[in-house]
Amino acid sequence: MPWFLRSLAIRLVVLVVVFLTVPILIYDQFRAADREKSALLLRDAQLQGELIARSLTQVLQEANTAVPAAIVEDLSQFIDSDARVRLLLRRANVPGAHGFYFVASAPPIPSAHLDREREELLSQGILGRLAQTCSGNLPLAMRVSVGDGPQEVLTSITPVNTEFGCWAIVTSHDSEVIIGSSIGRPYWSTPEVRVAALIYAAMALLVLALFLGVWRNLHRFGELARQIGNDPVNAMSFAAQNTQPELQSVAQDFDRLVESLHSSADRIRRAAEDNAHAFKTPIGVIRQSVEPLKRLVPANSRGVRAIDMIEQSLHRLDSLVSVAQHIEDATADLLEPPWRIVDLSDLVRRMLGGYSGLDIRLRPQFVLQVDNRVAVRANEDLLETIIENLVDNAVSFSPPEGRIDVGVHRRGKLAELTIEDSGPGVDPSSLDRIFERYVSERPEANGDDEGPRDSGAHFGIGLWIVRQNVEAVGGEVFAENRSSGGLRVKVSLPSAA
Repeated sequence: MPWFLRSLAIRLVVLVVVFLTVPILIYDQFRAADREKSALLLRDAQLQGELIARSLTQVLQEANTAVPAAIVEDLSQFIDSDARVRLLLRRANVPGAHGFYFVASAPPIPSAHLDREREELLSQGILGRLAQTCSGNLPLAMRVSVGDGPQEVLTSITPVNTEFGCWAIVTSHDSEVIIGSSIGRPYWSTPEVRVAALIYAAMALLVLALFLGVWRNLHRFGELARQIGNDPVNAMSFAAQNTQPELQSVAQDFDRLVESLHSSADRIRRAAEDNAHAFKTPIGVIRQSVEPLKRLVPANSRGVRAIDMIEQSLHRLDSLVSVAQHIEDATADLLEPPWRIVDLSDLVRRMLGGYSGLDIRLRPQFVLQVDNRVAVRANEDLLETIIENLVDNAVSFSPPEGRIDVGVHRRGKLAELTIEDSGPGVDPSSLDRIFERYVSERPEANGDDEGPRDSGAHFGIGLWIVRQNVEAVGGEVFAENRSSGGLRVKVSLPSAA
């Protein structure tokens, strides 16, 4: 399946387009068929009107001085249950007689209703055209209301010109076949089209509501996932947010997955603490046991050198245990970090202030170029670890009283953290490897290889943890050598603003 059809939103758009296009295509076909049907019905009704007019022509030709008294009976001969006949007259040779007047109807209709019908014919200009020539048959397709009753369709007006005047024989029909058709009105206003449109609209709304319900439910799942990231303790469950019974099992699986992540993080932390305690206890016992031996061994003997080697190994082993615990704690933090908006500028300033307690002879010169209020959405503990490890790495490589440049800048939608030291830099062939676990490219830097800070960094896990944490918050990190000497590490994080 193409990638663009996998999206629920795109499928919804395609479905809407289909629902809008299909009625247009079908409507045109149905309207053409209805037009043919209406033409046949109208032609049949108009032929009936012409036959009625021809039958009445002889009677009207004989009316030379007055309206025939039996005209209503004559009209009644030609009507049936569906047809209606009206007779209008415009007198000839009468000064001021320009309009048509109602004469008779079959079946009888109140004159007020016929006056309304006549006004409609006048407004349409039909009687005006007829009055000019009083010849020819005018086919009609006009709907009129007869009083408070149902509508009728005027189908034809046939003029008969006599010495007495111009007669107009108006025929109409009110059969269900004609009234229910589109004769005299737009096709879309017919009952069958309206009913079909309502059914189609109901089906379309039902399908769209189904899609929108699923989409909204998935959107709630996404919002809840972000809430869990921001506050994993107080967030609701997926099952509580779900409103679709079909997605209940999926929501429960999500809840079990979240619970499993929390449990895994807790187990990792407990295991890290237990393992560290289990290792450091015998290390402490060995260290205490070495102290009496140092007093018993004569000076300048092989025993003194052996005890020194034991102490150095204990120190390194203790550092290894601390490093292992740090790695496991960092792994646990990656499983359930609470995400918040953190002011990276303020965080960098606060953390660099903590280095003021270093020995002034070894303390480097920090040069800050920090933009104000550069915010990111991340876990503050992860950011602190990133900054601490990068600064510690720069301090360990820089010579005493060296310079370390720290910058925080906003680059479009990214927040950029750069740390530049004045050390020897890194072999260009090893730049891509320094962020791997247990990889340490460390020449002699400041001549101080002792102390818990350096011993921990020398295991090659500081920059590895930096990369893990940066990628966990959706960022990137890379290193490059400075042209003036030293290493530049650049961290790009998604900006929260």
